[in-house]
Amino acid sequence: MFDFFKKKPAEKKSLIPEVLGLRLGGVIELDALKMKIIEPDLTIAGAATTQLIQAVGVVQLDNATRLIRYYTDDDAMVQVLMDGDSDADVQQCMLSYYYSTTPIDTETQWNERLAKGVVKSHWDLDGVDFIKLWENELPVAMTETTWTSETEYSRTDQFVMLYSRDVNADLCEVLIVSAEEQIVNNSADRCLVLSTAFELQPNDFKVN
Repeated sequence: MFDFFKKKPAEKKSLIPEVLGLRLGGVIELDALKMKIIEPDLTIAGAATTQLIQAVGVVQLDNATRLIRYYTDDDAMVQVLMDGDSDADVQQCMLSYYYSTTPIDTETQWNERLAKGVVKSHWDLDGVDFIKLWENELPVAMTETTWTSETEYSRTDQFVMLYSRDVNADLCEVLIVSAEEQIVNNSADRCLVLSTAFELQPNDFKVN
């Protein structure tokens, strides 16, 4: 009867970030005209202009900087680089698509891949040359926490190098090479993932 006298419990803040309207369960609508114009010059093919966000990943790069990754049902990911917590802190937004995933079965193969199979001066992708983007001589290590719901998440260690090529004066395509390791049932599940990406501008998409 007198519930208004009682202190209400604080609302629990979700661990799954939302930015630029992007959120778990949200639907991304890409600019169909722009995709039609640029797609023939990119590695990707047949990108869906409507995509459902099925998982959200976070990589904390330092105290303020993080990558937020919104994974969709089209084998795509919208990656947002942020230097803070608000939409105004967004530094870059990219759309990437998986190109290939190659299992790494043994410890020897894994160590060899980390030593000389991720970082090269350039990367040939089906005859298209991508130039090494970062100056690091070893893969850049990062850990991603990925949520598929408020209570279900996983962690993946990633060892990454970026490569790029100029498509034209206004468009750059990035190749993401990532050796990834996830511990499943006390066993290491490892693979090499190749993805290609390009930058999204604020008017290139909307979220419903």
